[in-house]
Amino acid sequence: MEAKAVQRHLRRSPRKIRLVADMVRGKNVTSALGQLQFLNKAAAIEVAKVIMSAAANLREKYQDERLENNDLFVKTIFVDGGAVLKRIQPAPQGRAYQIRKRSSHITVVVAKKETLETKEV
Repeated sequence: MEAKAVQRHLRRSPRKIRLVADMVRGKNVTSALGQLQFLNKAAAIEVAKVIMSAAANLREKYQDERLENNDLFVKTIFVDGGAVLKRIQPAPQGRAYQIRKRSSHITVVVAKKETLETKEV
């Protein structure tokens, strides 16, 4: 029982977002959102949105069951590089330095916690 959400073409560097994604990997959805709320990184807001979206997708997918954030955990989260906008900046003596404005894609998979009793049955 799992669902996923994807945020594509986010105008932040994948390297910066991975710092935030590594902090919440494998955690309970409630504790992950609580940790992201007080994290002093701009990418924390975007990662929290994707986690909330994945949790909402899981609830929508399995409407017959009552699922709370405490019952869910972040199964996988990864950040891939997206399109790179290439710009130039004038430099001394007629040169031009290249500036790469990176974008990224965030993918989150949220699953329901399995208890020991349900695995045995």
